[in-house]
Amino acid sequence: MDVTTPANAPWLIAGLGNPGPEYAMNRHNIGFMVADLLAERIGGRFKRAGKAQAQVVEGRIGPVGPAGRRVVLVKPMSFMNLSGGPVNALRDFYKVPAAQIVAVHDELDIDYGTLRLKLGGGDNGHNGLKSMTKAMGPDYHRVRCGIGRPPGRMQVADFVLKDFSSAERKELDWFVDRAADAVECLVTEGLERAQGTYNS
Repeated sequence: MDVTTPANAPWLIAGLGNPGPEYAMNRHNIGFMVADLLAERIGGRFKRAGKAQAQVVEGRIGPVGPAGRRVVLVKPMSFMNLSGGPVNALRDFYKVPAAQIVAVHDELDIDYGTLRLKLGGGDNGHNGLKSMTKAMGPDYHRVRCGIGRPPGRMQVADFVLKDFSSAERKELDWFVDRAADAVECLVTEGLERAQGTYNS
């Protein structure tokens, strides 16, 4: 029996990306990369979430034991532009208030390697955020991982669906690690502290 109530609901952390090995190293999949690292840190493995079109890991972030914050890490398996359906289904199942939902995603309008955290706002043309906002409204947290703008006349869709460049890959582990740190700080210490530490 599900005994979750809004008062003891976990944080729902959705790393956004596209499923399948051909997308694994795309710029658009940095949310999946961060979710994978967070799962590794809490000692969990992603598994299919019942009827929801997603993979999940449940665990705790922060101090060891009951003081740690309950989290559900989510990777929607629906492709980016339909992310909202699986995340919303899990939000309903776990009875998570909007203020405890986090989307981790790529952001074109921020330089590569830069993080910005915020609560609410528009989707800035990002199809994953567009889908989430349509499903549940805009009042969730975002951890925005800068990937920069496409060079020259390259189309945005081509740019985000390409792998990180060899130069970018030299910094990628550090960037994903820092983004995971930012998510942990947001969950355990709140948005203001996380913004002060990680926004640049």
